[in-house]
Amino acid sequence: MFTFEDVESTEIERRAAVYGPLADAVRELVDATIRSTAGEAEIRAAEAEIRAVTARLRRDQLPGSFGISYNSSGDSMPWGNAAIGLRNAIAPPLEIEPDPDGGYRCDVVLGAAYEGPPGHVHGGVCALVLDHIAGVAASDGVRATSTGTLTLRYRRGTPLGPLRANARAERTEGVKTFVTATLGDADGVTVEAEGIFIVPGWAR
Repeated sequence: MFTFEDVESTEIERRAAVYGPLADAVRELVDATIRSTAGEAEIRAAEAEIRAVTARLRRDQLPGSFGISYNSSGDSMPWGNAAIGLRNAIAPPLEIEPDPDGGYRCDVVLGAAYEGPPGHVHGGVCALVLDHIAGVAASDGVRATSTGTLTLRYRRGTPLGPLRANARAERTEGVKTFVTATLGDADGVTVEAEGIFIVPGWAR
């Protein structure tokens, strides 16, 4: 769902300053929940407190997903997004920036919440990261695109911890943009991706 909201950019910044720290706190809670070795009494007390806080936040809710809102300046709020959502504690979140060598890059730390094989990032999470950064490279801030295909090659396990993703648009043919992307650690690439991103019908 794409919506227009008639708010100033300063108001978007104010909201980000309110909701961003809340999502950060929940993200820390997820990590603490996974790795806690507290006793049963402490765990049950924490559960009761968390349920109480959840009930407070449930009093005023959106009817569905967050979607993406824009204002007249073109500022966007994709705050529910699973990869970059400022209000989504599931999101790492990814902070993608242009790469001086061309394309886009992202440094991210994936911890216990993203584990698949012991000590390693779940393959589906690797795909999430690569799909998103490849989509950014395909769009290049100019046009909307959606994933048509994404082919991954897992060269080795991706360790939990600091990682870097890179993506580059190789060529565009009509409504299709062909992108390559990689994810890796300090020892090199762990996952390679090739994708075709398509301008959706509503954006043509």
